[in-house]
Amino acid sequence: MEGNPLLLAAESVLLRRIQTVFVDGPSSSGDGSGPALRRLEAELLGRGHLLSAELHTALGSLGSEELAAAHARLVGLVDDLFGSDRVHTPLFRRFPRTVPRGTEALYVDRVFAFLLQQPDHPCVLCGEARTVFPVSPCAHLVCRLCWDGSDYAGCPVCHRRIDANDPFLRPVRAVGAAKAPLPGPLRLLRLGTERAADAGAVVDSLLARRTPLSPQDRDDLLTLLPLTPAGRGLLPREIPVRETKAMVLGALLRDAPDGLPVQELLTERLTTATDVLRLLAVLSDGDAGLVTLSPFTSPPRPLRRELLAVLDALPTPYLVEDVLRHPTAWKRAAEVLHPFERHARHPRAALAFAVLRGTPVDPGTAFGAALLETAAAHPDAVRVDDSRVDDGRVNEGRVNEGRVGRVRLRPATWAGRLEQAVAEGDAGRAAALAGERPGELVRRLDVLLRLHTCDTLVPELEKALLRGLPKVGPGPLLSALGALRVRTEDRTGRRRVFFPRGEVTRALSVPERRAPLSIGLVTAAVTLLEAELLRRFAAGEPYELSVLDADLADLTVPFTERSTAKALVAVPRGSTQTLPDGAVLRLFLHWTEPQGNRTDLDLSVAFFDAEWKFTGLCDYTNLVHGPQAAVHSGDLTSAPAPQGATEYVDLDLARLAARGDVYAVPLVFSFNNVPFEELPDAFAGFMALPAQGPRDASYDPRTVRQRFDLAGESRVCLPMVVDLGRRRMLWTDTHLTSTGGFQSIGSHGGDQLATTARDLWDQFGSGSRTTLWDLAVWRAAARSPEVAVVCREPEPALLRYRRRPDEDAAAFAGRVSALEDAEERRPHPDPDAAVAELACGTRVFLATVHGSIGPARASGTCYRLFPGAGDASESLNRVTAGDLVAELGSGL
Repeated sequence: MEGNPLLLAAESVLLRRIQTVFVDGPSSSGDGSGPALRRLEAELLGRGHLLSAELHTALGSLGSEELAAAHARLVGLVDDLFGSDRVHTPLFRRFPRTVPRGTEALYVDRVFAFLLQQPDHPCVLCGEARTVFPVSPCAHLVCRLCWDGSDYAGCPVCHRRIDANDPFLRPVRAVGAAKAPLPGPLRLLRLGTERAADAGAVVDSLLARRTPLSPQDRDDLLTLLPLTPAGRGLLPREIPVRETKAMVLGALLRDAPDGLPVQELLTERLTTATDVLRLLAVLSDGDAGLVTLSPFTSPPRPLRRELLAVLDALPTPYLVEDVLRHPTAWKRAAEVLHPFERHARHPRAALAFAVLRGTPVDPGTAFGAALLETAAAHPDAVRVDDSRVDDGRVNEGRVNEGRVGRVRLRPATWAGRLEQAVAEGDAGRAAALAGERPGELVRRLDVLLRLHTCDTLVPELEKALLRGLPKVGPGPLLSALGALRVRTEDRTGRRRVFFPRGEVTRALSVPERRAPLSIGLVTAAVTLLEAELLRRFAAGEPYELSVLDADLADLTVPFTERSTAKALVAVPRGSTQTLPDGAVLRLFLHWTEPQGNRTDLDLSVAFFDAEWKFTGLCDYTNLVHGPQAAVHSGDLTSAPAPQGATEYVDLDLARLAARGDVYAVPLVFSFNNVPFEELPDAFAGFMALPAQGPRDASYDPRTVRQRFDLAGESRVCLPMVVDLGRRRMLWTDTHLTSTGGFQSIGSHGGDQLATTARDLWDQFGSGSRTTLWDLAVWRAAARSPEVAVVCREPEPALLRYRRRPDEDAAAFAGRVSALEDAEERRPHPDPDAAVAELACGTRVFLATVHGSIGPARASGTCYRLFPGAGDASESLNRVTAGDLVAELGSGL
């Protein structure tokens, strides 16, 4: 594998996703490898990883050279995963101890030195002579007495990085050993045996997803695809997500394996006009999601013919509507497809483009006559508009009267008819129309319910739901259910938050002006939606037992994943997590600037009280907030390769809460407006450090709890909101609109930031999103006769539920979800151990936040967010949240 970039990239993906390591190299007796293997074990343990027995044996069988190579490769992969392979040196190298409290006085000294200091003159600050020298590369004049070269990593005047060999820099003086870090979750590394099989399993699960893939998943899919049968054109029968399908087809057409049946592949796989558009975008190195538009490249003539043939074979009403959904993109695509060139071969495709472009049609030409003939055959899709000619004059004649006049073709769409019915308040007709397209029916369910004048569903809507719900994808189904459950509440004065589709996720909030819906309407609709989810889950293989963690209620079902940040832990947006007790939260930021483009990123934190009033900040303008409650490591203003730059902010949660701060809002700003996507390397995250004892500026991978990439056309990132008193973190993974330059908390305003953070906190705390607890309960109730629930608050306890003889799945799920009426409820000091013993040797569905439950000899399915002892089980099939959602669409 050495030197093969494809296999190296694949190994990195498999290590991160399934903790699998492949051992290559000739076996030996292992003599003499004991000390070397123990060194490898020690280094991995220091990075939060353990070797399984099989992997330990396989590594021990390598010769010394092979083991050394495996050591370097494995440690390098783990370091890259946590970001610890970069150089992390903040401005104040002895942070947090040497950070000056008086940021204003420090700023005054810097300004004096910048404006008044002259070469060969005494220092303007201390008056000493022969102590002032320029530093490289900025050439600012710096006094060696006033500024401590053993502490500063950048120029004290402008804070740009200093060349490593500049004499101003001196070794860091020791300040006492830092306290041992709080241990994070341990990850168990397993021995892989078949790269192709493991890669194929990951690829199959990604292709089966029913929601758009995250950027990390998209990259992983394309990395692993060449190792699998799918990379040779042997695709699964269905790829539900259309942009995923376009990515795979684009990769296949670009590489074109021998014998690839292009015509058959396109005819079978491209089932909508937007499928064709997505494929064109991918082949032009663009975005399969069509969020951003890149110039289209002209496809080869044979492929162009095939794509036009696909469009021509689609039902004309759907073709016209689909083209009109992306008018700008399709107009650009027409420039490379040339749909009018062979209009007789592709008449319906030519018709759709004539409608899109508003092309004047002259009945006196062969082209115009052909278009009008095709239009006459499809009155449900288009109509002839002959009210005006090209110059704007009224056309006195009618085409069907035989008079010559140029006309235009207009769409006659289903959406227009539905909007008219809604505008007229006709609940029955609107429901019947919406029922023709089940996905739209569910997306517009709230609108349809608002048309009701009674507390029961109109027959047309009930009939449409019963007929249409089995055809709806899991994403719209789960979103509609979550939104409906809170619609009986009067939310006057509250705000609604939307997450518009985009390259990065931005939050848009508006006042809530909708009147609440009646309890009867909501109950009837929710009952139908939940019944459909239970029906789908019941189609899978049964379990003897389900073990659920009540803390799953803190995790939302993933949504808008296509703009999710690449992260160490895939926490769904909108989820909350408890922060470690007795810990200081260390926020970190690292970036490298593009060659020749100085880039200044800033790590900042804004603080608010219980009423979301601004109480202060910790950033480059205020390095210390409160009595060492929040401490900033200093503002580095450049990040040249290869070192880059690092900034920290230490948050002592107890001290912050004691001084009256209730919420902390961390932010990452691109101060000089360079988009994150232009940076070759940029990531942030947080660590958990001990609150007591000394701390230093080291970057210890054992303490890293989350790490995420900064990417996309964005300059401001709001990754999370922290409740300081309850020690809770809301993962927002959201970006803010930039202010045009010189981004900072000051430029955005404390009130504006408070509004955004408060709206996000209220939105995700309102219960309007389905959670992984909901998903796990439905799955367990549909497929298990017994459910055990681990509760950790207010005291550790184990609850056991058994399905009663006369109880249907919905009633069983209702009891479990409410944590009421259990057959057995008993406090237990260690419920994880108790439930592991209960599940021993059974076929079990295990769903937990932390992977701390590891039942012996158990088989079945396991979901966990964080790694733990349960990962040691080889017989449990580990799945992701996306896999659980995808299961709901397996029968569509």
